[in-house]
Amino acid sequence: MSKDTSLQKPKFSVAIQTDGYKKLINNTLQDPARAQRFIASISSAVATNPNLQSCDAGTVLAGALLGESLNLSPSPQLGHYYLVPFKDRATFILGYKGYIQLALRSGQYRRLNVVAIKKDELVSWDSLFEEIEVRPIADELQREAAETIGYYAMFEFINGFRKAMYWPKSKMEQHAKRYSKAYHKPDSFWQKDFDVMAYKTMLRQLLSKWGIMSLEMQIAYESEDRVISNAGNGRAPVYLTGPDVVQTTDDMNGAFESASPTEEGPTLNQEASSGVRSHSQSTISMDDL
Repeated sequence: MSKDTSLQKPKFSVAIQTDGYKKLINNTLQDPARAQRFIASISSAVATNPNLQSCDAGTVLAGALLGESLNLSPSPQLGHYYLVPFKDRATFILGYKGYIQLALRSGQYRRLNVVAIKKDELVSWDSLFEEIEVRPIADELQREAAETIGYYAMFEFINGFRKAMYWPKSKMEQHAKRYSKAYHKPDSFWQKDFDVMAYKTMLRQLLSKWGIMSLEMQIAYESEDRVISNAGNGRAPVYLTGPDVVQTTDDMNGAFESASPTEEGPTLNQEASSGVRSHSQSTISMDDL
C-alpha cells in the first residue's frame, strides 16, 4: 500500500512562493522592496544547505524573520546567524559575528574583541585584575597554523568600564562537552569549527553577564533557547520554552549558558579585530502550515 503524501508539507523553495507565505512576509516587513530582498536572501541561504531544505518550511521562515527583525544577514559567509536543522525543524542560532553586530549598534562599546591565543604567545594572565600579557606571533600565516591554547575576549565601554575573560582551551572543551550533547558528532559545529564556537561562547558569557544588552540583543539571546512554531498561512511565530526545547538547543550547538558564574579573563580591541596586544591590558525554534 502506497504511503499517502497528501499531508506532506511543501519544501521551503516551494512554500516561500505561495500566497500565504508572501502575505505573512509582507505584513511583517511592511515594505515590498525589503520583502523581495528578504525572500531572495533567505532562498539563497537555504539553497546552500540540503539538510535545511528538508526542514519544515514554516520553521525556516520564522527563524529567518527573527534574523530580519534584528537586521542580521542570513548569509552563511557573513556568519551573523544560522538556521540549524534539528530533525525536521530549523533552529535559530546567533553567530559570534551577530553578537558583535548587535553590541556595536548600541553605541556603548569603545572596544570589543575575541581572539584565539596561540602556543607560546601567552606570557601571563592575572584573573584578579584581568590583565593579560602576550607576545603575538608576527607572521600571520604562521600564527594561523599554530596550536590554539586558549581564548580571550574583552570589551571597554565609552565610559571606561572594562571587562575581560581568558579561558584555556581545556576549559572550553569541558564546557562544550558538558553543555552540547552533539559535541562528539561529526556534523557538530564544535567539530566543524571549534574556534568559531569558542568565540561565540566567550562573547555570550562576557556580554550577557557584564555588557550592555540592547533590546535587540536580549531578543536574540533569549530566542536561542526556544524553538519557533506555528508560522505560515498568515500566522506569526510562537516561541516555545521548556526542558525539551533546552535539550533541542543543546543538541544542535551546545547551550552556551553556564550554570555557574563565569570566570573573567583578558583584553583586545575592536579596531584590531584579529590582533593581540603585546602588553598587559585590563578589562573585556514552527509547524501547522
